[in-house]
Amino acid sequence: MGNLNHILNRKMERLLLLQKNLLACPFQGKATTNPHATAAAARPPVKVVITGAAGAIGYVLCFMIGQGKMFGPDQRVDLVLLELPVAEGALKGTLMELEDCALPLLSSLKGTTDPNEGFADVDFAILVGAKPRGPGMERKDLLTENAKIFINQGKLINSLAKPTVKVLVVGNPANTNALIVSAFATRINPRNVTSLTRLDQNRAISQIAGKLRCPVDDVKNLIIWGNHSLTQFPDPFQGYVFNYPSPGLVTSVRSAVNDDAWLKENFIPRVQKRVILEILE
Repeated sequence: MGNLNHILNRKMERLLLLQKNLLACPFQGKATTNPHATAAAARPPVKVVITGAAGAIGYVLCFMIGQGKMFGPDQRVDLVLLELPVAEGALKGTLMELEDCALPLLSSLKGTTDPNEGFADVDFAILVGAKPRGPGMERKDLLTENAKIFINQGKLINSLAKPTVKVLVVGNPANTNALIVSAFATRINPRNVTSLTRLDQNRAISQIAGKLRCPVDDVKNLIIWGNHSLTQFPDPFQGYVFNYPSPGLVTSVRSAVNDDAWLKENFIPRVQKRVILEILE
């Protein structure tokens, strides 16, 4: 019995000590600022829609946006994932993965197969979803089917998005699709519609860097003239290479390669036909 009383007394002492500490807490009964809050809390969230969000590219973009790699580490995002009804299962899976990550910058998360819901009041529209290029297809073969998609999306953006919306077209042929969107989103400033056409330039830089065995960041000023198609012209004759052939030197690409036959017969057609080669391989 004595031992039991001793144990009870010790427990009572601990309870009294806990009560004393709680009463002494400076936050007790007061409103206070979250010590872990960031500058993001002071900025209103931006609403972003991604089309084709459960596809290979859209899926990656969702997580990059949630990590602050697109709008910065202090910008919260209301993220809307838009998909076709046939991809609803993949869409739900992507949503669950994003929820599991509990990304602090995602102030809200929604998935939908309804374009009217997807484009409503958005600040940014990232148009990834498009018909993919199949074996033997060229840029012109995509135009008919993808034109229908981007005409419809242009109309939806025009009627539903904020007038200040920024539109980024990813689906190929990206520059043509961007023109289509802009033509049908007449309420939107054309300067607010752009597309990702850097891929061909990256391919050209990679080819030159591989040939010279130098870092890709040392290859500068390679230009792609024309559209993302077999008619494009990858121009190596305006380019130059830093730190080649030795540190501190700058050499033109043509002089560094020193092989015009390779540039004309290998480099140029390989960049032009890269998409077709990837599909066939």
